[in-house]
Order: sequence, then C-alpha cells, then structure tokens
Amino acid sequence: MSAPSPETDRTDLPAESDGFVRGLSQAIGGPIGEHAARPEARTDRFWTPQRIVLALVCLTLAFSWVQKSPCQDGDWQKNIQYTRYCYTDVLALYYAEGLNEGKVPYRDHPVEYPVATGYFMGALGLPVHALGERYPQINQGRWFYNANALVLSILAVASAAMLLALRRPRPWDAAIFALSPILLVTATVNWDFLAIGLAMFGLYAWARRWPLVAGLLLGLGGAAKLWPLFILGPLLVLALRSRRVQAFLLALGGAVFAWLATNLPVAILYRTSWTRFFELNETRPIDWGTLWYIGRYLDGKWNTDGDRGPFQWLSDHIPTLNALTLVLTIVACLAIGLLCLLAPRRPRLAQLAFLVVAAFLIFSKVWSQQYVLWLLPLIVLARPRWGAIIAWTVAEIGYFAAFYAELLGAGGKPVIPEGTFVLASSLRLITVAVLCGLVVREIWRPELDVVRRTYDDDPDGGVIDGAPDAAWVASLRRFFHVTPAAGSSSPASPTPAAVGGS
Repeated sequence: MSAPSPETDRTDLPAESDGFVRGLSQAIGGPIGEHAARPEARTDRFWTPQRIVLALVCLTLAFSWVQKSPCQDGDWQKNIQYTRYCYTDVLALYYAEGLNEGKVPYRDHPVEYPVATGYFMGALGLPVHALGERYPQINQGRWFYNANALVLSILAVASAAMLLALRRPRPWDAAIFALSPILLVTATVNWDFLAIGLAMFGLYAWARRWPLVAGLLLGLGGAAKLWPLFILGPLLVLALRSRRVQAFLLALGGAVFAWLATNLPVAILYRTSWTRFFELNETRPIDWGTLWYIGRYLDGKWNTDGDRGPFQWLSDHIPTLNALTLVLTIVACLAIGLLCLLAPRRPRLAQLAFLVVAAFLIFSKVWSQQYVLWLLPLIVLARPRWGAIIAWTVAEIGYFAAFYAELLGAGGKPVIPEGTFVLASSLRLITVAVLCGLVVREIWRPELDVVRRTYDDDPDGGVIDGAPDAAWVASLRRFFHVTPAAGSSSPASPTPAAVGGS
C-alpha cells in the first residue's frame, strides 16, 4: 500500500483537514493546538482511534438491532413494519422462500437472489428450521433474524476494520461509516453486507498486492450481489494506464473462477431456479424512487392533455427500458474510463469504484432502500469529507421515511402526497449525483483530494501504486488537447491539498 508522505505520517485529525469538522470544532474551542498531546504520541492507552471507531460501529449496530426489534416476532399487525420503520427482508423471506418449511434453496425453491446469498440464507435458515422442529415453542422467524443480524453485523464490523486497514494514518475517515444513520436503519434490511464484506476484503487484498486473492474475493462478492464485479472495470483502466495488465488478468481470472465455482453447481443441477434471479431482473417494472419513477410522475404532471410522455411509454415497454438503462450505464462507465486516462494524475481506485457503482444506481430501474449501503464504504474511501456526506445522508434518511409512508399509503389511504415522495426521491438522486461531481472534480484537480495530502499516491492501488504512466497516456492527452497541471503528473510526488470545502 502507498506509504504516507514523510511530512504527514502522523494520524490525520478531521478538525485540521476537513473544513466542515473544523468549523464545528469552534463550538468546543477549535482544532487541537500545536503543543497538545496527539493520539500517536501515546502508546500506552487502550482507546486508540481504531478501537474507538470499531466500538462506534458496534454501538451503531446495537442500536440498529433495537430499531428492528419491534418486527422480530413476525407479528406484523396494523402495518407495524412500516409505522415503526422496522421492515426487513430477512424475516419476510424466511417464510416467502420456504426456509421455514425446511426447503433447500434452489433445489426445493427458486430463490430470487444470486447463489451466494441463497447459500447464506440456507446455511442459517435450515439449522433454525431443524431447531424449530425439535423445539416447537421457539419463534423460528425471530431466531433466523437474530442469527442473520449477528453474522451481518460481524461483516459490517469487518468492513470497518478493512476501512481502517486501508487508511491507517486516517482512522477517523472510518468514523463516517461507523456513525452513519444509513448503517443504523439499513444494516439488516437485506443480505447486502455479505457482498460488501467480500468486496472490502477484495479491495484490501488488491492493496496488499495479492491480485489473485482480490479477484477471488470480488468474484465471491459478485456471486452474492453483482455490483462487486463492477470494480473490475476501474481495475482494468488503471492497469492499462500504469502498464500493470498482468496483475489485472490475475484478478480477472480469480473473479471468473470464483463466480463460476459458486454458480455452476446450481446452474447445472437446478437451472430453472438459477435463472430466476435473471428473469426477475429482466421483467421487473420501474421500481420506487428511481430516475424512471420520477420521470414517469413528471410525465403525468406535464402531459395533462392525455398524451403519454416518454417515461410513461417506457414503463409499458420493459425490454426497451432494460436496453436503455444498460446503454446509459455503459456510456457512463466509458466516460469514467476516459476520465481516468485523461486525468492529470492517475485517479485512485476508490474514486473510480464509487463513480461506477453510483452510475449503475442512478440509471438502474431498481434502487432498493438498502442499496445505499453499497456506496457508504466506497465514498469513505473515495472522498472522506464530512459535510457533503452528511448532506447526502440527510437526503437518504428523508427518502427512507418517505418510502415507508408510501408503503403505508399503498393500502389505499395515502399518508403523504405522491409529490412529496417524488421530491424525496429526487433529493436522493441529486445528492448522489453531487457526490459524483465532487469526486470527478478531485480527480481532475488532484490537489483538492485530502487523501493525497496523506499518501504519496494511491493507498488502495496495490501494484498500481507509484507506478509510472504508460507512454501512450501522454499522447492520448495531447490528442484531446488536455494539458496536466504543473507538478501533477508524477504519482511519486505528493500534491498539497486544500483543507477547506465540504
């Protein structure tokens, strides 16, 4: 991993490096003074920044368990799962997928998720069912939820540990993850932390220059939820720019092997069950809160003469919508790839990974509430600035509340106007787009990147970290009439970062 710059190898303090936190610190006397005892000066204390962050993660997850507790018995009378904001797919699908009857995923019942998630469900659900058969007095749903909550929480803590390992001189960056209300309300809504944990381990393995292990972990993550495979795209472009294609090919081979080894047994033995996930994604209509949902609502408002707008037309032509979302996502990824090649300094892996996953969500026809967890660790690695992330978090929590109100209104008695839900959806979309814009700005102006203030190059880059650019990159920039800023083209020379900003 990239070594910290010699003059900045001490622990980063947000009150010094982050303008938003520095402003807040004025309420308690301002940033730490020059002669104060700093965290790295004490070697005998137990509560190091890393342990504080891990304790905060555990505390947030404990509150998350309490927040979901009204729903754990499965007695969802009077829409308690929505009025208490405690709905979780984990409990609902224990019954919907037949796990409460001892059905083996894919063999006895087609599961709507990729196979690694199905394996995970079965590995916890079947023992709970067997226990319930032996002790009929236990509430199987509660036991299943709690077993999943425990394992998913362990994966969340492990993800925080990976953030800390990737940012050793910047441990307080991981506090953005640890204290996030997003983590509080969505940690156990679904099984997303299985994929997140594997993806974070994969990024750490790549940073440690273990490309094959990184590929295996990303492939396993992609077998749980497809998005960890998207990280291979940024790895490819960075490898091309740095002439480290061999390492990328090792990662790609590991990812393909892991994905095939996980999927082939089910695909061969239970093909109909295996294809259900893909069929559902092909046929699903426009989902709540997406770009297309917002567009369909605006079409209805603007076309008062009875004409159908383009978004309304797309809602009735799902194959065309599928093709359009795919094309837009591919175009966005190509633009991100071109940005990577033309940037004055080679972008950091986390920056590109965040942009790719965010682009997928922005143009997707499905944006479930828990998908926000995909972005949380990536934005911490890509742009650990508290101000903009807090604004995004407020928008996400606002959407969370509006979404549950909309679900309550689906029973026939509206709770909030439809326009209010569309506004909340729009704010979520806009804040994610703003985060993308800020990341793009720091790629194009690397002197604004606070992570580069601490590290020489890219702490997540692995074999790419510190490598010189291929000669053809300069030719490509000349072709596009792009001239790098003075002193910004060498990955080995740190660039001073501005400390202000959000």
